[in-house]
Amino acid sequence: MTNHDQPLGAAPSTAVGDAPDAFVHLEAAGVGVVLDLTAGRLPAVIHWGRALGALSLDDLRSLTTANVEPLAGNVVDEPVRLAILPEHHEGWVGKPGVAGHRDGADWSPKFVVSRIDLVRDDAAEGETVIDAGSATRVLDAGPALLTVTAHDASAALSLRLEIELLASGLLRARAALTNEGDDLYTVTDVAVALPVPPQAREILDFAGRWGKERTPQRRELVVGIHEREGRKGRTGADAATVLSVGRPGFGFESGEVWGVHVAWSGNHRHYAERLFTGFQVIGGGELILPGEVRLAAGEEYRGPWVYGAYGDGLDEQAHRFHRFLRARPGHPARPRPVTLNVWEAVYFDHDLDRLLDLAERAAALGVERYVLDDGWFRGRRDDFAGLGDWYVDEDIWPDGLSPLIDRVTALGMEFGLWFEPEMVNEDSDLARAHPEWIMQTGDRLPVRSRHQQVLNLGIPAAFAHVLERMSAILTENDIAYIKWDHNRDLIDAGTAPRGAAGVHEQTLATYRLMDELKARFPGLEIESCSSGGGRVDLGIIARTDRVWVSDCIDPLDRQQMNRWTMQLLPPELLGSHIASGVNHTTGRWHELSFRAGTALFGHLGIEWDLAKATDRENRDLVDWIVLYKEQRRLLHTGDLVRADETDPTLLVYGAVAGDRREALFFLAYVGRSEVSPRGRFTLPGLDPETRYRVAPVVVGEPDSGIGVVPPAWWGADRSGVVLSGRALAAAGLQAPASFPERVVVLRVTAE
Repeated sequence: MTNHDQPLGAAPSTAVGDAPDAFVHLEAAGVGVVLDLTAGRLPAVIHWGRALGALSLDDLRSLTTANVEPLAGNVVDEPVRLAILPEHHEGWVGKPGVAGHRDGADWSPKFVVSRIDLVRDDAAEGETVIDAGSATRVLDAGPALLTVTAHDASAALSLRLEIELLASGLLRARAALTNEGDDLYTVTDVAVALPVPPQAREILDFAGRWGKERTPQRRELVVGIHEREGRKGRTGADAATVLSVGRPGFGFESGEVWGVHVAWSGNHRHYAERLFTGFQVIGGGELILPGEVRLAAGEEYRGPWVYGAYGDGLDEQAHRFHRFLRARPGHPARPRPVTLNVWEAVYFDHDLDRLLDLAERAAALGVERYVLDDGWFRGRRDDFAGLGDWYVDEDIWPDGLSPLIDRVTALGMEFGLWFEPEMVNEDSDLARAHPEWIMQTGDRLPVRSRHQQVLNLGIPAAFAHVLERMSAILTENDIAYIKWDHNRDLIDAGTAPRGAAGVHEQTLATYRLMDELKARFPGLEIESCSSGGGRVDLGIIARTDRVWVSDCIDPLDRQQMNRWTMQLLPPELLGSHIASGVNHTTGRWHELSFRAGTALFGHLGIEWDLAKATDRENRDLVDWIVLYKEQRRLLHTGDLVRADETDPTLLVYGAVAGDRREALFFLAYVGRSEVSPRGRFTLPGLDPETRYRVAPVVVGEPDSGIGVVPPAWWGADRSGVVLSGRALAAAGLQAPASFPERVVVLRVTAE
């Protein structure tokens, strides 16, 4: 049985006895976690939330005792104990942590812990930190990884749990289940659960659709289960993304909130559950299709990481994800290059002269990366044919891609190329040669979507073919970047001829393909695009350098989508492009200042036929690109700040430097208020004791019409005003009067 993306690694060499007793107390970045592992039982989370400070052994015992529910109300005769992998045998009547069976038996395992290992972040390699000085051991550390090994001899199952508190304050956990019996064990679910306190009664997660991803939705947490299933074979435009439960009314700036994210790019579950007993949990894991995980003797299933994010306010929760991602060794470190993608400029019309002209125009504006989109390979004149035939089309490109690539690189830009490796058209040489490589159930092909089918990368020969073709293209050409698309859901996704479900293996194979290409081509960057924002999760971002937030780059819609995608990912990972004046998805027209001002807070790019830009638009584009290059270090390393809305038609957000000496804020007018189009706004996130100058950033020529009417504090010379961080957060400033669908940029600098 193949396993999830990253190995658990070898267990450290020191163990704590056969059925050890232990408490574990971890703290990092203001977050505290207390785990009870007494009496050989699976770890139970006694506390997860605000840091508790130093705790003695008596404190830990008392905290555990204080968490024991009274025996009352027609429940089992022993207090129910909620493990991080909830166990049915304990009397837990909510969603169990492990669901499976051995031909109908062994479906309710009872695990006994045999080994506990703890390694601190600052420990030497291989060092295990254990305090063995008492019968009941206290394992106390800062950021650390706890590994728990347990067995159920009767069910012939072994379990390995990893629980890690990261330096950012994120808590993550995953489980690996091994069949130690002789006959087959079928796994139907493995879910990690984290308790949340009774005051957390409001749910926030996300809905969405193609072209309108990450739409926030709120509801009350009531008795029952709020479960978000993703059955698309990819994360989905409507994915929960981060499912949070918090104190009612929690916002960006304050209000305790506990969230969960499943780092898996295939079928998955997020859920929040409240029992009649008052227990509340959030959790999730992979959604396993029937028969996908059947363990033979000695085989293991390893679930994905499930991340828990606690914060006082949604911004603090988001910072934990951002700081974790930015601390990764593979996180994009060099400045994010200004990118031109040619899709909305030419679509399938790959005329070399036109594409060369676009390259010349892009370079003159200061663009640093040029991406050739769909349509360059054999038989690809539209989206009905050719997908899967990864050979440069000799009819369109008689001299190969070199004439375009050579000119692009000579102009000082990187070259990027579009692929959709997991898909195939039925009208393709590949599908005609290997129809059995199409994912299918039984004796039928799945219903088409975007006129295409899914190529089964779980078949070794299919995987090898795609790897060879992509490697050949990357070897023959100077390509620094792949836009990796995935344009349909996985329906009837089975393996011929039997039709066994194959989403699990397809997801793992996609990970392996990305990993192998990055190993073969060091420095290669990959963008995760999936009909836009249909594959945005921490599983895919471990292998990619950017996500395409949405196929819709209408700035009004992107204000919402960028804003909420940042709940998980920092702005430098969000592809954020300046569209043409009339948007190709919505048909709305917007001033360049709104389009560019919206795109600025992200990984900036352009998706526009520049041959149709006016001289004034070209001059203004140069100014916006210059501003981006000046500010991208701040935008891509600073802390995200989103002010709580006093009027939903005005969004206030920005980035504050880690040393709090500078910031860039944006005022986005996204609608028409029922009162006068002006009002007071605040700038949170600054140092209260520092005095700051706040001044407008004026880019390009003024918009047509009234545009923005400056307030008095701008000053005649637009030098702004000086106030303390405390005053700016508490009293604030008067907003400019503005038409809707405008952006005002403010520079904030310490005096």
